[in-house]
Amino acid sequence: DSAEASPSVVFENIEACSPNCLQMLLENISGLTIDADFTIEQIPKINVAVATFIKSIDTKEFVEKCLQDKRVREFKMTARLLESTQTIKAENLPDSISSDYLTVYFESARNGGGPVSDVQLFPEENSAIITFCDHKGNT
Repeated sequence: DSAEASPSVVFENIEACSPNCLQMLLENISGLTIDADFTIEQIPKINVAVATFIKSIDTKEFVEKCLQDKRVREFKMTARLLESTQTIKAENLPDSISSDYLTVYFESARNGGGPVSDVQLFPEENSAIITFCDHKGNT
């Protein structure tokens, strides 16, 4: 079952923990190294960070460790697996972007992508909606 778990973990209520502090905290809890084993994307607008593991780990177990960690509790942060989705919105795209480019970009395994079934461009918003093909186990 955990083989199907998301490789990404969402951390909420991160405002009390600086980006460097969060990085060190996650390295301490996981025993892994930033960049080599996982990446962190901060989304300050909504007070969230997402850690995505490049190295295969049991993310469910990692979430449990985080929730039990003294420092995580002191910062009043929460951790949960990122739910998988078939549709994402890409924003702040260059004016010259094409749907073909976005398809190839989001199908790249290096970018964490997968097979894309549809790309809808919204040039007036400099955004696009990318829809991925069904994931394994989803119907």
